[in-house]
Amino acid sequence: MIITDTHTHLYSEAFDEDRGEMMQRALDAGVERFFIPAIDSAYTQSMLDLETSYPDHVFLMMGLHPTHVKENYKEELAHVEEWLAKKKFYAVGEIGVDLYWDKTFLKEQQEAFAYQIRLAKKYELPIVIHCRDAFDEVFEVLEQEKGQGLFGIFHCFTGTLDQAHQALSYNMKLGIGGVATFKNGKIDTFLNEIDLKHIVLETDAPYLAPAPYRGKRNESSYIIKVLEKLSSIYGMPEEEIAAITTENSKAIFGI
Repeated sequence: MIITDTHTHLYSEAFDEDRGEMMQRALDAGVERFFIPAIDSAYTQSMLDLETSYPDHVFLMMGLHPTHVKENYKEELAHVEEWLAKKKFYAVGEIGVDLYWDKTFLKEQQEAFAYQIRLAKKYELPIVIHCRDAFDEVFEVLEQEKGQGLFGIFHCFTGTLDQAHQALSYNMKLGIGGVATFKNGKIDTFLNEIDLKHIVLETDAPYLAPAPYRGKRNESSYIIKVLEKLSSIYGMPEEEIAAITTENSKAIFGI
C-alpha cells in the first residue's frame, strides 16, 4: 500500500529535534510520497536540504504563502520566479488568500495569487491553493484565471458541498486531511457525495493533526487516521482509498 501525503511541511522547525525518526515512522506506515509546499524565501534552503536527504520520496513546490504576502511581496514573487526558472518543481504552492489573521493585504494577496497562477500556467504546473476565511476572494481570482492550464489541489478543503463543486469546476482536486476526522469538521457529512477521483490525502503537518491527536504536533504518519476516516465515509478498504488517491496525486503532479 503506497500512501501519498500531498501537503506536508517536513522542513518545519517543529521537526528539528526528530526529523529522521518522524520520516521513518511515515515510511514505515506506507507513506512513500511527500509533496512539500513552500512558504517564503526563508524556507527555500531547508526545502532543498530535505529533498537532498530523501530524493526518492520528497517532491518540492515553489510559491509564496498568502500569510507571508507583506510589503516586500514583489521581492518574494521574484524569488519564486527565479527558482521556477532554474529548477524542477512539481507545483506552484501554497498560494491563495487567508483573511483569518489579517485583512490588511487582501489586494496584494489576490494580486500575488493571480500572478503565481500565471507562473504555473507558464511552466505547465498545478497550483496548490491555501484558502482560509476567503472562499469568495479565492473564487474571484480563479474565475479570472480559469480555463486552459488551470488545475491543481484545493488544499485543506473545509467548505460546503456547493463550494466543493465550485472548486471542482476550476479543475481542482480536494485535499482532505485531519479536519475530516474532527467532530465539528462538517465535511465528513457530505464527502461521500464527491467522487473519490476528485480527492487527494494530506496532513498539513505539523498543523491540523487528526483525531485522536488533535491539538498535538501533526506528522505525516498520522495520515493513516485520515485514510481510516475516508474508508469509513466511502465504505471502501483503506488499500483501495490509498491506491485511488495516490493515482489522483500522480495525475496532478505528473509523478
